[in-house]
Amino acid sequence: MSEALSYSPPAASPGVAIDPLPLTGERTVPGIPEENYWFRRHEIVYARLLERCAGRIVLEAGAGEGYGANMIADVAAAVLGLDYDVSAAAHVRAAYPRVAMVRGNLADLPLAGAGIDVVVNFQVIEHLWDQLGFLRECLRVLRPGGRLLISTPNRITFSPGRDTPLNPFHTRELNAAELSDLLREAGFRIESLEGVHHGPRLAALDAKWGGSLIDAQIARALAGQPWPADLIADVAAVRTGDFELTGADIDASLDLVACAVKP
Repeated sequence: MSEALSYSPPAASPGVAIDPLPLTGERTVPGIPEENYWFRRHEIVYARLLERCAGRIVLEAGAGEGYGANMIADVAAAVLGLDYDVSAAAHVRAAYPRVAMVRGNLADLPLAGAGIDVVVNFQVIEHLWDQLGFLRECLRVLRPGGRLLISTPNRITFSPGRDTPLNPFHTRELNAAELSDLLREAGFRIESLEGVHHGPRLAALDAKWGGSLIDAQIARALAGQPWPADLIADVAAVRTGDFELTGADIDASLDLVACAVKP
C-alpha cells in the first residue's frame, strides 16, 4: 500500500477558511495528533479497497468528515456522499468539492433503485438501529453485480466481554459471523471477508505501552489525564501502512472488512 494514498488536508479557495469538524467521538477527524491512530486505522480500508471503486459511480453512505469520499474521487467516475448530520454535510461540500454531498437518512436512501455501482460504508453500521433495513436499502440502490464495501469494529476485540458497546455512539457491534449472516439475510453474496490487524511496528508499540497502544490511549481519555509526550509522539507517528488487511485469524482482527455483491 502506497503512502501516496494517505490523507492530505483539503485545499481551500484563496481567502476561504474551512473550519474542521469537532472531534466528538462519533466519527474520526484527520489532522489531530491524539486522534491519528484511529484515523489511520480507518484510512487503511479506503486505501486497500480503492481499486474496487475505479471508474465506478460510488455512493458513500455515511460520509462523515468526507476525507474518504475525497480519496475515492481520485479514481471513481463520480462520488455521491450521504450523511444525516447537517454540519458534516456542509463541511464536505465546502472542503471536498469533487464529492456531490447530500443530506439523508441511511434507513431510507434518497436514491432510485439500481443506479449505483459501489456502496461504501466504513465504520458506520455499528451506529445504526436497523442494520438489516440499511443493508436492504444498499441492495436496492445497487445495480446487479454492484458491490457493497463495508467495515465495522470487530465486537470480539473492540468491546470484549461486554453485553453493550464500549463506545456510547454504537448501537450494536458485530463479529465476523454476525456480519456475514446480516449480509446474506439482506440478499448479498459475500465475495471476501478480511480483518484489520496491527503490523510489526504497531505490535512493537503495543509492547512498549504495556501490551496495548489502544488501551494506553483509552486510559488517558477516560481519566481525563494529560497524555505523556512520548505517547502523543507515538500516536501521531502512526501511518496507514502500519496496519495490515488479511483474511487470516479473522476473529482476532480489530475491524471487519467485507466485500458483498448484489446477485
